[in-house]
Amino acid sequence: MQDVFQDQSTRIPFQTCHHQTVSQVFRSYSQLIKPKIIALLLMTTAGAMWMAGNTDPVKFAITLLGGGMAAAAANAINMVYDSDIDQVMERTRHRPLPSGRIQVRDALIFAGILALASFGLLALFTNLLAASLAMAGILVYVGVYTHWLKRSSTQNIVIGGAAGAIPPLVGWAAATGELSWAAWVMFAIIFLWTPPHFWALAILKQEDYTRAGVPMLPVVAGERSTAVQILLYTLLILPVSLSLVYPLHVLGSFYLGAALLLGSLLVWRAVQLLQEPQNRDRAGSLFMFANLYLLLLCGAMGLDSWSLTHTFWGQATASLQGIYTTWIGSLS
Repeated sequence: MQDVFQDQSTRIPFQTCHHQTVSQVFRSYSQLIKPKIIALLLMTTAGAMWMAGNTDPVKFAITLLGGGMAAAAANAINMVYDSDIDQVMERTRHRPLPSGRIQVRDALIFAGILALASFGLLALFTNLLAASLAMAGILVYVGVYTHWLKRSSTQNIVIGGAAGAIPPLVGWAAATGELSWAAWVMFAIIFLWTPPHFWALAILKQEDYTRAGVPMLPVVAGERSTAVQILLYTLLILPVSLSLVYPLHVLGSFYLGAALLLGSLLVWRAVQLLQEPQNRDRAGSLFMFANLYLLLLCGAMGLDSWSLTHTFWGQATASLQGIYTTWIGSLS
């Protein structure tokens, strides 16, 4: 991997950063770590901590900070490794490395500092298990997905997607010091969610991946085959997400309702895409809703874990039952 980095540093026409303002440098490094992806990953970390019953706001903040640093380090290394193909893809050619706003050496130093800081924070203020899992996330994302699979297999995002499923394990481990079945169910939810989410984007950006020689599933197998795979994964997500209610009994009826509604909407969008696999609008709609699905599902985990939610939900359910009973009585 070091040879790849060195080779890229010699063939990419980097420009100097001397003429950038402080705000421009800050913006470049912000783009290097892919903040939108980090925000989504941290939502899954937060969902796991809420579900695990964490009540310590300091531990919560430190876990999110440490987890965010680990994700940022992984994203920065990924940007370095992929800077050659980023140059030829329209979606990525303006990123900090291919555009020359950040040099390879500086990006790697930045990533190293972030990784060390992440491990230190999590090990000191939570536990060694959480810190080790965060580092495992970096290794899987960089070693398994970026280096091994991305340029060689259509299953790149399936197997490599395990890296994005590690943040909830970090959150659960930080809150409890162990990994229960509920934590692994969250891992499975993110693992199954990743292919439909990313393949929908790959359909949108198929020409870019073709030009860069990246064997994403739509490029190799076509849109219809990809849409079939997307639907299969979305169908699997629904029962797995419901297992947190039964048989695990970790969450209650509020989450159950949210998971059923969100999962059904996700499946419906996958069905719509299968009806017209070449329709970029439907692929875009699925991609955007997949992001919203994960955010709202994790939010439902947090709300379900909040005692006031159970009080309000119970009162609302009782009111509806009363209205139903009165209505039935009036008909008889």
